[in-house]
Amino acid sequence: MDIKWKHHVLMAYFVELDQNNVVLRTIVVHEEDASNGEFFCHNLFGGIWLETFVDGSQRKQYASPNYFYDAVADVFISPKPFESWSLDENYDWQAPIDYPADGKDYLWDEANQAWVEFPAI
Repeated sequence: MDIKWKHHVLMAYFVELDQNNVVLRTIVVHEEDASNGEFFCHNLFGGIWLETFVDGSQRKQYASPNYFYDAVADVFISPKPFESWSLDENYDWQAPIDYPADGKDYLWDEANQAWVEFPAI
């Protein structure tokens, strides 16, 4: 007898926010609890919880610890990579100088405020 098992479990991901809307942690919730996931998480752990989406289909991007939640725009914003960078209208961090468009790989040098070519291995 040939038995084929179909086991497909859907999960949802929720983040806990601190009082400043900074993500503290992410947990996984089974699909049967996901429809009321924010309430479910609050009842288990206390705190403020929001759903985040692995595919970034909602709230801009998947949130991890130290991301910031902008409640007005309903988006998660990644941590600021460098002090000199600023947030654009799409909630993406931008360097003060555009990334070179020559096809090479670069790293940001904060001390010199410049892109530095990534050394070849």
